[in-house]
Amino acid sequence: MDETRAAKPSGAAYRNLVLATIGFTLTFWAWDLVAPLGSDFKDRLNLSSFEQSLLVAVPVIVGSLGRVPVGALTDRYGAKKMFPLVSALTIIPVLLIIPAKHSFGAMLAVGFLLGLGGTTFAIGIPLVNSWFPPARRGFALGVFGMGMGGVALSGYFTPRIAEHGENLPFVVVAIALAVFAVLAFFLISDRPDRPVPTSSLGTRLGRAGRLRVTWELSALYAIGFGGIVAFGVYLPTYLKTWYDLSPTDAGTKAAGFALVTVIFRPIGGWLSDRIHPATVTTVALAVVALFAVVQAFDPTLNPVGTVCFLLMAAGLGTASGSVFALVSQVTPQPQVGSVTGIVGAVGGLGGFLPPLVMGAIYSAKDSYSIGFMLLSDLALAGCVYAYGRMRNAKAE
Repeated sequence: MDETRAAKPSGAAYRNLVLATIGFTLTFWAWDLVAPLGSDFKDRLNLSSFEQSLLVAVPVIVGSLGRVPVGALTDRYGAKKMFPLVSALTIIPVLLIIPAKHSFGAMLAVGFLLGLGGTTFAIGIPLVNSWFPPARRGFALGVFGMGMGGVALSGYFTPRIAEHGENLPFVVVAIALAVFAVLAFFLISDRPDRPVPTSSLGTRLGRAGRLRVTWELSALYAIGFGGIVAFGVYLPTYLKTWYDLSPTDAGTKAAGFALVTVIFRPIGGWLSDRIHPATVTTVALAVVALFAVVQAFDPTLNPVGTVCFLLMAAGLGTASGSVFALVSQVTPQPQVGSVTGIVGAVGGLGGFLPPLVMGAIYSAKDSYSIGFMLLSDLALAGCVYAYGRMRNAKAE
C-alpha cells in the first residue's frame, strides 16, 4: 500500500510543479530580456559584434554562477521562501533597464543584476525532485525544465511589445514577476518530510563538489543546456547578421528554436524514465553533433538551415532533460539542491562562452563555420562519455 501511494504523486506535488514551472518561465523571460533587443542596443550604443555579444552574455554568467549559492540556500531554507524572494528581487534589474539603456557601462551593470533571474532553476529542481517519486521524476523534472521556454517567450514577444513602446516589455515583465511572487508566497509549499541540512553553506557545497558525478553531470549539462542558452542569446544576432533577417523575423525564428527545446526537454525526461538517461543523452548529443557539421557549411536558411537548427534544438532539449533525470538517480536527496546549483551553474556557463566565441570568430574570419564545428566536437565528446561512463554511474 505504501509503495503504491508513493508511486502516485499527490495534488500538492502537481500544484508545486505547475507553480515552479510558471515561475521558472517568467524569471527566464526576465533573464533573457536583453538578447532579443540586442541589435537595437548595438545600433543605439554603436557597439561592436564582441561588445554586443558581451552585453547579452553577462546575465548568463551571473545567473549561472548564482545558482551555486541559491541551490544550497534552497536546501537549507526551502523553495517556499526562495522562489517568491528571488522573483521579487528580479523586478529591480528589469525596471533598471529603462534608465540604463543609453549607456553601455550601465547596461553591463544591469545585466549583472539581471542574472538573478537565471538562478531560479536551482530552486525548482530540488522542489520538484522532493515531491515526485523516482519513477516519475524524469518526466516531472522535464516538465519543470519547460520553463526555459521563457527564452522563447522573450524572443517572440519582447520585440513585438517593444513596437508599442520601447519601455513596455520591461514594465510588463516586472508586473508579471510581482504577481507570481505573491502567488508563490501563498501557494508553493515544501514537502513536510524534506531533509533539512544543518551544516554550513560552505560545507555542503564542498561535499557536493567532491562528488565525481557532480562534475561529470556538469560537463554533459554544459553541452546540452549550455547549447540552448547560447543559441537563445545569440541566434537572433546570427540570423540577422548571416541571413540578413529583420530583428522581428530573427527573434521569431529564435523563439521557434527555443520552443522546440522546451517541447523536447520533458520528452528527454519521459524517455529517461523508461530507458537509461545516459543512453538518451548519447543519442541526443549525436544528433546535435551531426547537424552542427551540416550547418558549418552555411546552407541556405530555407529549408536546410531551418531543419538543422530544429533538429539541433530537439537534441539539445532532449539531452538537457535526460541529464537532470540522471542527477536525480545518482545524487543523494539531501544534496540535490547543492549539486543542482553546481551542475546548473556549469551548464549556464556553457552558454556564456559560445556567444563570445561566435562574435570573436565572426569579427576575425567573417564566418561562423568554426563555431559550429566546435559545437559538433563538444557534442561528440559528450556523446562518447555519456555512453562509455555514465551508463554505469551510481549514487556515491
